[in-house]
Amino acid sequence: MVEHGAPGSVAEAAWIDGRAGTAVSVRERGLHYGDGLFETIACLDGAPRLLELHMRRLRGGCERLGIEPPEPEQLAHEVHALCAGASRAILKILVTRGTAIARGYRPSGGEKATRIVLRYAWPAPDPSLAQEGVRVRTAQLRLGENPALAGLKHCNRLEQVLASRESDDPGLAESLMFSSSGALISGTMSNVFLVDDSILLTPALERCGVCGVMRELVLRAAAGAGIATQVRRLEAQELARAQEMFLTSALIGIRPVREFDGVTRRVGPLTRRLQEELAPLLAGGRGP
Repeated sequence: MVEHGAPGSVAEAAWIDGRAGTAVSVRERGLHYGDGLFETIACLDGAPRLLELHMRRLRGGCERLGIEPPEPEQLAHEVHALCAGASRAILKILVTRGTAIARGYRPSGGEKATRIVLRYAWPAPDPSLAQEGVRVRTAQLRLGENPALAGLKHCNRLEQVLASRESDDPGLAESLMFSSSGALISGTMSNVFLVDDSILLTPALERCGVCGVMRELVLRAAAGAGIATQVRRLEAQELARAQEMFLTSALIGIRPVREFDGVTRRVGPLTRRLQEELAPLLAGGRGP
């Protein structure tokens, strides 16, 4: 059943394999093993934002996991149908390997992928978060390193669940996570960028983490604007000395960090420039 909870947490509509519904099989491999992928899409004025990028990432993830990807036109039709008429909404797409044919981790090869699309209400955000910035902390939990899953937005999010439970401070927007070898990776639900000596830095994600669609757009916008960029391993000392820090996701766009682990940070000019570069694209539902 669709769960009830805080405002925005209740699915307004849910389709399973193209039909309205709220129940999946008890043998669903996504439930048993997290054997699947998901996308979270912002919808504005009845249109899904950055749909092409989300679809491309979903398709690539399915190929890596050996899950039959959804037929693109069919999935796009379902996304547009659920977005239609909504001025602001969040769509979540889940694609799992499907109902288990036999017990055990190893797929039989005969499973039929399950496709779930849900629509949630998306209240307008506080505009001060994009202007003044947000408060962020360091998570104690470390992310395991596994190149086979690195970059994928797979359904096993237990590390993020545990990290998000470390603090009950309602004023904290995010927790930054390091890997087991000490590399800065991301937030629990965002990618992270630093600015050091006018160079835009973001963590390499070959060993863990999610390659976000907004991260891709920021890197593309930086290249187009002639901003020097490095994607590489980043550690705690670089985080400490960075002059600017901001977070990105498909829902928040770019959010500056104004406080990190209790230390005030300034919202700098490069962050503002990138916000301006992306503002026209993020203001409308359609995009690449």
